[in-house]
Amino acid sequence: MNPEDVKALLENAIPNCQFEVVSEGSHFNITAIGEVFDGKRPVQRQQLIYAALNSEISSGAMHAVNMKIFTPSEWQAKA
Repeated sequence: MNPEDVKALLENAIPNCQFEVVSEGSHFNITAIGEVFDGKRPVQRQQLIYAALNSEISSGAMHAVNMKIFTPSEWQAKA
């Protein structure tokens, strides 16, 4: 599983979001930015990402996932 595959899965499952995916073997670091996360608690945001990747995690193709999830306004404030 490579970062481009993970990004494609995320983009298909969660439209209108930006994703950056970096991997070190089967460990993936994901940064997600989108309006879809507005008003959601951190756990709810993570659940959206996990739902998109569940089959890859279950199969063992992905061993670990680290997520940083932002709304566009949170991302702007971070910059």
